[in-house]
Amino acid sequence: MHFEWKGVFPALTTQFTPDDELDLPLFEKNIEAQIEAGVDGLILGGTLGEASVITIAEKEALVKTALQKAAGQVPVLLNIAEGSTREAINQATLAAKWGAQGLMLLPPMRYKSDHRETVEYFKTIASNTDLPIILYNNPVDYKIEITLDMFEELTECTNIGAVKESTRDVSNVTRMINRFGNRYKIMCGVDPLAMEELVMGADGWVAGLVDAFPRETVAIYRLVKAGQLEEAAAIYRWFMPLLDLDIDAKLVQYIKLASVATGIGSEHTRAPRLRIIGEERARVQAIIDEGMRTRPVLPDYLNLSVVNNYL
Repeated sequence: MHFEWKGVFPALTTQFTPDDELDLPLFEKNIEAQIEAGVDGLILGGTLGEASVITIAEKEALVKTALQKAAGQVPVLLNIAEGSTREAINQATLAAKWGAQGLMLLPPMRYKSDHRETVEYFKTIASNTDLPIILYNNPVDYKIEITLDMFEELTECTNIGAVKESTRDVSNVTRMINRFGNRYKIMCGVDPLAMEELVMGADGWVAGLVDAFPRETVAIYRLVKAGQLEEAAAIYRWFMPLLDLDIDAKLVQYIKLASVATGIGSEHTRAPRLRIIGEERARVQAIIDEGMRTRPVLPDYLNLSVVNNYL
């Protein structure tokens, strides 16, 4: 399946039952809401998908369920976050076998690889799969930055075509464009920086709060790319207190709680993550409640003429 690295790609949550099994019907319900809202792709098994605690068999079930539900309308991608190159290659091979149409790759987990090791890790995986790849650049949470010099060395890997830009440095969008032009598509990976990065030329948004608010997320993207910045900014300002939940260490619990409010998810997580309680719960719930109370009426964003030119 051919697709472009642009638009909104939800980093989907993995839905669990109270008995800690996959809740595939609820997972499908969320996917249905995403597709109806107009997203452009689905990413499974990322940070929000609780990658570190789901099994290979569960990843297979998620990929196959998503493919069936998506029915060719949008691509389905699997995230790979592994400690060894061999296991990363194994999962890339399995992803292709299951029918996944792309991969998102993090640098090696647990071991802080240096420049040479990081580049070799990505090159080796890329050379062992034909699937298109987006690299996840998140040095804040995962301690390894994919630098511009690393991207320079990776240009020879033709299937590495995009970056999930999560450095939290908005100027990195401009630095990437200045150095590489259109070689790498840029997908914002930090919700409360999304509009700023889209305005500065990012091609899309790998989003988190989209798991609870898919229509609002897609509306912002499409309004920005249609040049309707004032309309986009009004929604974005409403959204900001919720978007800030994406940059907390407990983003999984917080975003899942928000999805309960909109009826497209549950708050069940897999241990060691626990249900939030007490003052913390009250604080987050208040943000969600205020967002629901003031939720904006959206324009007909699905019929906008969207362009993707750089400034």
